[in-house]
Amino acid sequence: MDSIGPIGLQQGERPPGGPQEGSSCPPDSFELVQECLQQFKVTEAQLRQIQASLLASMEQALKGQASPAPTIRMLPTYVGSTPHGTEQGDFVVLELGATGASLRVLWVTLMGIEGHWIEPWSKEFAIPQEVMLGPGQQLFDFAARCLSEFLDEIPVGSQGLKLGFNFSFPCHQTGLDKSTLISWTKGFRCSGVEGQDVVQLLRDSIKRQGAYGIDVVAVVNDTVGTMMGCEPAAGPCEVGLVVDTGTNACYMEEARHVSALDEDRGRVCVSIEWGSFGDDGALRPVLTTFDYALDQESLNPGTQSPLAGAARVHAILRNLGLSPGPSDAELVRHVCAAVCTRAAQLCAAALAAVLARLQQSREQQSLQITVATGGRVFERHPRFLNILQEMVKLLVPECEVSFTRSVDGGGRGVAMVTAVAARLAAHRRLLEETLAPFRLTLKQLAAVQAQMREAMAKGLRGEASSLRMLPTYVRATPDGSERGDFLALDLGGTNFRVLLVRVATGGVQITNQVYSIPEHVAQGSGHQLFDHIVDCIVDFQQKQGLSGQSLPLGFTFSFPCRQLGLDQGILLNWTKGFNASDCEGKDVVCLLREAIQRRQAVELNVVAIVNDTVGTMMSCGYEDPRCEVGLIVGTGTNACYMEELQNVAGVAGDSGHMCINMEWGAFGDDGSLGVLSTCFDASVDLASINPGKQRFEKMISGMYLGEIVRHILLHLTSLGVLFRGQQTPRLQTRNIFKTKFLSEIESDSLALRQVRAILEDLGLPLTSDDALMVLEVCQAVSQRAAQLCGAGVAAVVEKIRENRSLDELTVSVGVDGTLYKLHPHFSSLVAATVRDLAPRCAVTFLQSEDGSGKGAALVTAVACRLAQRAHV
Repeated sequence: MDSIGPIGLQQGERPPGGPQEGSSCPPDSFELVQECLQQFKVTEAQLRQIQASLLASMEQALKGQASPAPTIRMLPTYVGSTPHGTEQGDFVVLELGATGASLRVLWVTLMGIEGHWIEPWSKEFAIPQEVMLGPGQQLFDFAARCLSEFLDEIPVGSQGLKLGFNFSFPCHQTGLDKSTLISWTKGFRCSGVEGQDVVQLLRDSIKRQGAYGIDVVAVVNDTVGTMMGCEPAAGPCEVGLVVDTGTNACYMEEARHVSALDEDRGRVCVSIEWGSFGDDGALRPVLTTFDYALDQESLNPGTQSPLAGAARVHAILRNLGLSPGPSDAELVRHVCAAVCTRAAQLCAAALAAVLARLQQSREQQSLQITVATGGRVFERHPRFLNILQEMVKLLVPECEVSFTRSVDGGGRGVAMVTAVAARLAAHRRLLEETLAPFRLTLKQLAAVQAQMREAMAKGLRGEASSLRMLPTYVRATPDGSERGDFLALDLGGTNFRVLLVRVATGGVQITNQVYSIPEHVAQGSGHQLFDHIVDCIVDFQQKQGLSGQSLPLGFTFSFPCRQLGLDQGILLNWTKGFNASDCEGKDVVCLLREAIQRRQAVELNVVAIVNDTVGTMMSCGYEDPRCEVGLIVGTGTNACYMEELQNVAGVAGDSGHMCINMEWGAFGDDGSLGVLSTCFDASVDLASINPGKQRFEKMISGMYLGEIVRHILLHLTSLGVLFRGQQTPRLQTRNIFKTKFLSEIESDSLALRQVRAILEDLGLPLTSDDALMVLEVCQAVSQRAAQLCGAGVAAVVEKIRENRSLDELTVSVGVDGTLYKLHPHFSSLVAATVRDLAPRCAVTFLQSEDGSGKGAALVTAVACRLAQRAHV
């Protein structure tokens, strides 16, 4: 493959002005130069191989693989965020080791407006030789005195100061403000420092100095400072590249990919110590005899002047003690160009590996990003940057890369790291304060359990209570002996189901058909609605070959009812868009039977009207005879359980059991949950169709959790914690944040970019920091919901245990509902809470299959079994 990039002399080319008659340079000098420069030509294939080799070494180092030893080091810097442009305040920077035997102190003021900043004040202090070679405490005490001397000249007052420490020596960093010196370089040999945390040494010296209250927030290397000190251009600035007497890079990696960290969310800046790359021979194809002769010394940019004029080249050569001839200057220019071009190309291959890593880790087909550049090579050699840009575009064409000069990475960049850390810490405090009421203690949950037990007892006695404790007249759960064919009806929305349920030795077989209920029927007369239901039943019977048969029928009717018997239910009020006339206050089973009579030659035996929570319990009870509790956690929430009949006031009989429909969504409507209610709950309640009612349900169920999250996000935005404090119209829209988003956002399988995608689809332009905070908000809200639900279940199972005077109770809970089933952590949180609050109960949770259909049929089957036994 042909070499790429204009380096040196091309075939047959002669430099302008030579060779001339009388030239001191022999005629074959140009051929010799050309032959030498051929060694510096690098092919595209070689660059791609270097890119692939470095990328593989990066991935090996990230995973912490020790064998074979990676040729580079990938060091986490514990910088977890890039600037937002909202950072503001005054910051102090201490720079040690960046400029040799001197120390620099800066005062940097950030305005909080992107693109606006004030020129920093700075002062440089020469470090005496005896300090550089003396005890470590002497060096850090000297640094503390320099800080105080500098600050004495500034009207600081009594404010606490945030300091960023630029310490340019090899270190092992274990935190943003923890860094252990590995070894001294650059002529420093202070005793007692190697192996010590340099931040703590500086803090101790500042404390001994005692003049100012200074908080050392971060220790930063110059490459990270370069990335953080740039102004974002076309895309987020998440890569730093320094080419100076040495070279290094850093970038924002997904934290879950860094084995040295115990993090699975967010990002962290990784410093790529790539100076030793190639020690394994990866660079051998592009090394020249000159590289070997120099023992692989780094390029010294101060001696390369590829764009200097001929006169400047002559002057440089004469300063070196040489006597250049007329053509020598031009030849030297071509040599410098060749060396500079190769350097830029190799740097481009390394940078392409970093960009490919970013693209791969974020699973993005294209990448828009800004690279901050620093170092004297970029300052003195514009051609270096031009070649770098061209080669990066060739090697990673799917990446849209902007290059921007970093402004004083060692000073302003370090201040920006400090400012970002201060911003994140302040935002963290506000977030914790906001979410604190959602983080319930075991003591608070035990109080909820006790309050529910008290409300249950009152409701069962017929006293005023927020729990209605309604008898369902279901007196037993399945025992496995149920057999036969049963019909089930399921009416609870715009669709209506008819089911044939065959209960046999081998299990339960279900055949069903869905029928729509037109709006004019749902809002017409009661006669019209129930006639339509019977028409659907007749159609189903004909299709299933059941015409003329009178099968026992269970009717799941998911509207508020007061049940007076197993087959008697008074409709209290319509919901869900239904408004059929002449139904409210009437027995819906009678309305159905009357419609059956109007349709002559149809015989149906309506045995039971069933609540969906009871159906859930019965559906699971067929599989597990220990299932005596039903739980719904979906759009709404409710529970039922098998109570001792003697405890149920208003129902005759002292022996046996009765399933109680708790209607626990209304728990707390008497104010008993007020201590747990937040301002966000109050806002959601106020905007609901039933303010002041269903308070427990509004803290638990899927209809409301998304709205609670939305109100919290609005509050955090108003505090400047989210979305840079910019309110978005979409977030102002009610119900825009669906509860299903909580399940998706909290999924362990989702990478952070997918969380961002969900939120961006809602029109919320956000950063990685925002995405992490939204995740925490979702987790806090759903965790509280699950724990409150668990406290309720604990109250129920403890009631059953005490009813039966058992030391230990083994019981199963049948569960249905999209929130419980689809949320990745809800079920485990409920179970954990029950274990904590009811340790003497061994509770198994079973997910119901078709509680409203299969459950209704099983209620009917159990009723038929009991009736037959009573008849015998």
